Amino acid sequence: MKSIIQVNYITSVVLVALLASCGGQKWTERQVDSFVIVEQKGGPTLGYSPESGVKLLTDGGYAFKDLNRNDTLDAYEDWRLPCSERAANLAAQLSVEEIAGLMLYSAHQVIPMSTGNSFSPAHYDGKSYEESGMPPSSLTDEQKKFLKDDHLRAVLIAMVESPADAARWNNNMQAFVEGLDHGIPANTSSDPRHETRANAEFNAGAGGQISLWPSSLGMAATFDPALVRQFADIASEEYRALGIATALSPQIDLATEPRWWRFSGTFGEDPQLATDMAQAYCEGFQTSPKAMWTRGEKGWGTLSVNAMAKHWYGYGAQEGGRDSHFAHGEYAVYPGNNLPVHKKPFAEGAFRLNDGTKMASAVMPTYSILWQQDPSGENVGGSYSRWLIQQQLRDELGFDGVVCTDWGITADNTAMDYTGGGKPWGVEQLTVAERHYRILQAGVDQFGGNNEIASILEAYQIWVKEKGEQSARERFEQSARRLLMNMLRVGLFENPYLDPAVTEKTVGKPEFMQKGYDAQLKSVVMVKNHGNATLPIDKRLKVYVPKRHFPAVPGIWGGMSEEKTDYPISLDLVRKYYDVAETPEEADFALCIIAEPTISMGYDNDDMRRGGNGYIPVSLQYNDYTATEARDTSIAGGNPLEKSANRSYKGKTVHTRNYDDLTMVTRTKEAMGDKPVVVVVETGKPVVLAELEPSADAILISFGVQHQALLDLISGKAEPSGLLPMQLPADMSTVETQQEDVPHDMRCLTDVDGHAYDFAFGLNWKGVISDERVKKYKVN
Repeated sequence: MKSIIQVNYITSVVLVALLASCGGQKWTERQVDSFVIVEQKGGPTLGYSPESGVKLLTDGGYAFKDLNRNDTLDAYEDWRLPCSERAANLAAQLSVEEIAGLMLYSAHQVIPMSTGNSFSPAHYDGKSYEESGMPPSSLTDEQKKFLKDDHLRAVLIAMVESPADAARWNNNMQAFVEGLDHGIPANTSSDPRHETRANAEFNAGAGGQISLWPSSLGMAATFDPALVRQFADIASEEYRALGIATALSPQIDLATEPRWWRFSGTFGEDPQLATDMAQAYCEGFQTSPKAMWTRGEKGWGTLSVNAMAKHWYGYGAQEGGRDSHFAHGEYAVYPGNNLPVHKKPFAEGAFRLNDGTKMASAVMPTYSILWQQDPSGENVGGSYSRWLIQQQLRDELGFDGVVCTDWGITADNTAMDYTGGGKPWGVEQLTVAERHYRILQAGVDQFGGNNEIASILEAYQIWVKEKGEQSARERFEQSARRLLMNMLRVGLFENPYLDPAVTEKTVGKPEFMQKGYDAQLKSVVMVKNHGNATLPIDKRLKVYVPKRHFPAVPGIWGGMSEEKTDYPISLDLVRKYYDVAETPEEADFALCIIAEPTISMGYDNDDMRRGGNGYIPVSLQYNDYTATEARDTSIAGGNPLEKSANRSYKGKTVHTRNYDDLTMVTRTKEAMGDKPVVVVVETGKPVVLAELEPSADAILISFGVQHQALLDLISGKAEPSGLLPMQLPADMSTVETQQEDVPHDMRCLTDVDGHAYDFAFGLNWKGVISDERVKKYKVN
């Protein structure tokens, strides 16, 4: 016999013991913020909103949420059952419209959606956020629409004003959807959000907005998978405290093309290192402590975060370094016939986990067309390719998790150099609905960046027309089961709510901040320490810090950065270590901080206006570069918006926007004479350092760390231990002649001390590092 209990408002901090009518099991309720928590022995903690209309059911003395408000304990509401059984039960109950909603993944959301946010306009009761006077945790009119009318449940959070606001926004959203249809919770997600700010200052024992870590490339520079696992353990706890249950990471593309714009988000070019890092990352994000496991799900629990490994696969071999966010970079190429190696971080890393979750629970395919790799001869973007998704990912590797497209691939594209449009590479001739249908046929479950179900419903009708209603329904339920599994295993159906006070205590707590800062120190690579005598500078000497010219640089989403000339580091921070000299003559040493060469993305409309094809080189050097050794004819090419399929840029010249970084270093050395010049290169990809290396007595490579960490290393408070996760090329000739799909195939720069800047090279105070990490990963 089941008893049904309607729960009304319960005063905060008062515990009310309710004796279940059968089984004699006691469970308690308490009000937290705007929701109610139900705690029970031998069962999971439940959370629900009194405003949603959800009631509690009891069976065997345990409490359950009546999410569809039918006074019956449905299988999907019974947390005692296996998640697979619950998912199948709910999928069978859902309407086609509800399943289509599960297949949506929202465009980027900001909390709050203030005027001028980078993504889309938003309204609060018809007004702007500033005009509305509403709290930052309020839902926008647009969010209410896509949650209710379009049944969307996967929400991408781009930015939050504060952890507490994020928690309250989560609670408002979960209460809103809990009262709809079958009470399916929202599954919120985030792109990586733990990368640090250079000017952030670390104070031991102090907390922050979120723990700060080096970039993925910086993580790779530690050559320490255990450190990546530690990061993932911490990051997943912070994510869940923010309401985030899916990470749109790790990016485990094998970065074999050194000019590639997205190199910085990867674990570098080495197959084994990237594989080990991918495995550690996914294990840490997905695995909960045993006491928190979801019933019947080894490893999965309330601290688990679904890892969406990306981008399946071969994305790191972009021709000429151009990127497939743009039409001019839609092709990845494989002149070395090396595509299978690019599968390794997925097949042997993300899909071969030692902990109980076994495989990354989600995958995002690449935008790119893998040129002439499909045996059928078809050249289409990753999510459109049945060969790539159904055959290789699902059939060959046995992946039955969620496959979600990258953002915005079904819309039309309108320009060769605009990333804000659609990316229907290879299927431009299809309608938007036909593109959705094609993606479903390929084996994909979810559409990134799509807030509306109309096109998915049209795709369903195309399927019905071609294969029948039963086939269409079975295919939709298949995706629904996969999508629901990623919510059930992490406990969202039981309790999706957050205590803002706990969120504030968890996110960015002091011990997390300390571990993140320690990781930053370990990620910096010292490639030069002339005569092994320049660093550390452990006395309070006088340092000259030249100002840096920051050129105006166009943003990938539009707009232009501010052009200015300023100090590249806070002099107040520097003064905590050294006295600051006004001129080189007064100084004992100089500190120059520069960025990687900043150029275009490999396409220029001005070249088109001059009668060219629009394609220009992507350079890794600071001086002007003329591509005399480029291919006469590109390997891949062709787009409905261009006349020629030849994307060669041979003979063309490009100018580096931050050329002044090089002149700042060389002029500083001229002014300093025999006194040492320390150069910090802040980068996210390989750089040609031949132009500045003779002017630098010491060179540190920084992959996104706080400037304080750099000063701790320069001053000897910490010792460098990072290793290069990539080769640093000798010149642009070797960059131009290397093969986009092959790792470790460039000539490396050798400096005046005879050190080659090769993969796994790095210095400490004693000299060249030769430890167990080097022995394990060094390529002979």
